[in-house]
Amino acid sequence: MRNLTPTTITAAFAEYAKDAPSERTRSLLVSLAGHLHSFVRDNKVTPDEWMAAIDALTRATRFTDDKRNEYILFSDLLGVSSLVDMVNARKGGTPSSVLGPFLIEGAPEIRNGGDLWKGQVGEPLVVIGRIVDHKGKPAKGTMLQLWQNSGNGLYSQQDAQQSPTNYHARMKIADDGTFCYSTVRPVAYTVPDDGPVGTLLHAARRHTWRPAHLHFIVSAPGYRTLTTEVFFADDFLVQHRPFRTEQGGTETSPPDLPFHFGAVGQIQLAGIEVAIGDPGLMQIVGVDPGLGQSLKLALKIVQVR
Repeated sequence: MRNLTPTTITAAFAEYAKDAPSERTRSLLVSLAGHLHSFVRDNKVTPDEWMAAIDALTRATRFTDDKRNEYILFSDLLGVSSLVDMVNARKGGTPSSVLGPFLIEGAPEIRNGGDLWKGQVGEPLVVIGRIVDHKGKPAKGTMLQLWQNSGNGLYSQQDAQQSPTNYHARMKIADDGTFCYSTVRPVAYTVPDDGPVGTLLHAARRHTWRPAHLHFIVSAPGYRTLTTEVFFADDFLVQHRPFRTEQGGTETSPPDLPFHFGAVGQIQLAGIEVAIGDPGLMQIVGVDPGLGQSLKLALKIVQVR
């Protein structure tokens, strides 16, 4: 197309992409280009501003490796991760939550009822739960991935003093859908701000803190992979985290479970048991339903004296 103008450039791009073998790919590319063109026109973006954006993406590459993904941080910060979850969520299960940058694929498997705490620094917790489908029946063959930061606020990828997979694990869920494990209460931490995401945070005058949380990924045959986080309702940062959802999950409390708590041994429990949906101690922020059915994750959190 000759004689391009600010109002015809999107149509020109669409013409260039007309022979894309996938109609979905073509539609996404043309839409993306159109929104970017509108952003530039609406805001009269200068060459220096656009080069600053390109430089941020270039710098993000330098900060991304197998221990940290700056692009995921960008996606989370801008609300894109949450929005993708929202537009793809189905009713009936708990809403999904962001993945975050610290998942370790292939973490060691621990037995159901196992121990992640191992006597390390922090406030010990016992997490007891049950995973069911939209009819309240166990999802057979369910696998759970668990990860969190340690009592010093750092994930294992950030701390050379921790073992490489500390507080990361996989667990097979019992046939009745139940699971439990011992761990430590995670603590609030700051997202890495030494890269371009930090530059953006500081430019927006936004603090870098994230409230304490536990990560879960649930997978089961016949369902999509499900991702969730659990936040502590008594953490004041919960009220100030961006893109917060108020939705809860099932109100059904799991039964008492006869599991041995690994290395914890004969612990004394404070007797605090809170199912999701209860505003007292914990909140569930998401399990992503899939394939026309919904999975629900119910939890009890027991704090050790």
